[in-house]
Amino acid sequence: MEEETVDIVELGLLAALRLAEDNSWGNITLSAIAEEAGLPLSEFYGVTRDDLANAFEAYFDRAMSAEGPPGGDSPRERLFDVIMLRFEAMEDHRAGAIALMRDRERTPRLLLRLPAHRAASAHWALASAGLDDDSGAPLGLKIAAIAFVIAQTERAWRKDKNGDFALTMAALDKALRAAEARMLRLKKYIPKKSKSGPAEPDDAEEPHEPTRPRHQSP
Repeated sequence: MEEETVDIVELGLLAALRLAEDNSWGNITLSAIAEEAGLPLSEFYGVTRDDLANAFEAYFDRAMSAEGPPGGDSPRERLFDVIMLRFEAMEDHRAGAIALMRDRERTPRLLLRLPAHRAASAHWALASAGLDDDSGAPLGLKIAAIAFVIAQTERAWRKDKNGDFALTMAALDKALRAAEARMLRLKKYIPKKSKSGPAEPDDAEEPHEPTRPRHQSP
């Protein structure tokens, strides 16, 4: 029987989040993280605290697909369900997560990576909701829209300290409705794909009737 592969970065991230409940993220050392994780420091050779910070988004993104396909009737409802799973998973690590976010905001090398992390989170949200295709709008456009939705919702989650997710759910619903409205406005500018050929714009000219050749006398 094969041994399970231990994800050192994941274990280190969770240990660091626990330590960050009482310490600034920037003041946490690898030796403290190793001790908190119950592992020898040598296990973290080649791992940096930046690696742990950069693993944060992906770790909680996995919660969006943990319960299988969502049951909502509309795309907006399905996205609401999967994105809320992400924030519910983050709630158990609230203090540490907020400490990490604050440090990230003050650290350019981490902040520069955030757009890519947001895009990955948005892509996985769409995949978890069964919407990672080009129907309705190109996938790239949907990723950009949902990345913005997640960023807006995260700001509300950070203020949502009552444990009932009221602010988080309200912000997510509002952001998704706004994104849906923008997509509907943009839809008329997106070329439609023909079944057998390249995309054609909506205002394509109608084909002219072929001109009949004039009768020529011999």
